[in-house]
Amino acid sequence: MSSAVQVHLTKTPAPENYRGNSRCYLTDAGMHIVLQGEEELLLRSIQQAGRKLDQLGITAIAPSGDGWSLDRQWALSQGFTDTRNTNHIEFLEADKPQLQAITDAVRWSRELINLPSSEIYPEELSERVVEKLVQAGGKHIQYRMIVGDDLLQEGRFGIHTVGRASARKPVLLELDYNPTGDAEAPVDFALIGKGITFDTGGYSIKSNEGMVAMKCDMGGAATVSAALLLAIKNGLNKRVQLLLCCAENMIDGTAYKNGDIITYKNGVSVEVVNTDAEGRLVLADGLLRAGELGAKKIIDAATLTGAAQVAVGTEYNALFSVDEPFAEFALQAAKAEAEPLWRLPLTPWHQENCPSAFADTANSKPIKGGGAGGASNAAGFLLRFAPNKGEGWLHFDLAAAYHGNANGLWAAGATGIGVRNIARILTTAK
Repeated sequence: MSSAVQVHLTKTPAPENYRGNSRCYLTDAGMHIVLQGEEELLLRSIQQAGRKLDQLGITAIAPSGDGWSLDRQWALSQGFTDTRNTNHIEFLEADKPQLQAITDAVRWSRELINLPSSEIYPEELSERVVEKLVQAGGKHIQYRMIVGDDLLQEGRFGIHTVGRASARKPVLLELDYNPTGDAEAPVDFALIGKGITFDTGGYSIKSNEGMVAMKCDMGGAATVSAALLLAIKNGLNKRVQLLLCCAENMIDGTAYKNGDIITYKNGVSVEVVNTDAEGRLVLADGLLRAGELGAKKIIDAATLTGAAQVAVGTEYNALFSVDEPFAEFALQAAKAEAEPLWRLPLTPWHQENCPSAFADTANSKPIKGGGAGGASNAAGFLLRFAPNKGEGWLHFDLAAAYHGNANGLWAAGATGIGVRNIARILTTAK
């Protein structure tokens, strides 16, 4: 018999010795979660119950009885998962294959994000991603890594500029998943991930407090890689190019400085007014490469701006796009996967919101946080590099990717929010 603590859904309120608003309670039969409220609220209650079970030191649980949909089991798992991914949940047999695939992908993304930068640096991140995806995709996977000064030969000036001051060389990983068997098959999707494995802020240096969690600044790379992994496990039959733009944003005598100008492969010149707005500088190279590959649709993901967290908090990811149907499709995909996603404004004129007298644009505004509308302005900067004037492009600013401290819903560290959403887009978009 399983030693896992049984978790039940019930309509029976908490006993009198609990507060009147308690949504879960313990008996000799295990944990009971009270079914009340709309489904979105119920999923939060289930996740909170999972968090409480972990806080009690319980290491194994099992949903039991009726009412356990796949999303409800996943909410329980999200709350119960500890920072080091050591807890175990026994899913119901009917949903176990799909939930195990989700668990494997999300826990892998969490592991990558939570590891210290001494273990995850640009080349190591790229190699781990290659190893994992080759295991899943086998002969359908081909890849190449452009490392260090080789980036200059290929015109990847943003990645090289941001990463050149680090002892760890910057990398652009290009991984091709092509299940069609046709080397000339068109690229259905390009996935672009910000892979800043540690961010000091450069000469626009962060405070100690602001730098503590900056191992998580490669969360975009981990998220899109895990989304591709999950989509492959779910039978993805489309060609996808994964582009990870990886660097450490460090300081030495060779580091880029405020006032420097980067001229990209498409001729756009950028004045650096904030070396801590480096994510958009590396993503620009990824977007240009996606255009060269002729990708029909492009998704980028990044822990890009604190402004997105100010706008939507840390429980939602922020979505930007000028492609109305594609944006709506992404929002519906998020709803289908019970992942919180909120669309923020992006119009063509956001490209002009960071002016420079010395270049075509600046990479930010030279004020704290990039000023008002900072997340939209960052997306506007990226729009300058998106092929086809942004048609077929989505930008995810991963405001919900990481929590520095545990709370009522999450253990400390990475959350994995965004993996299911992007995987669903890959597998269901036409």
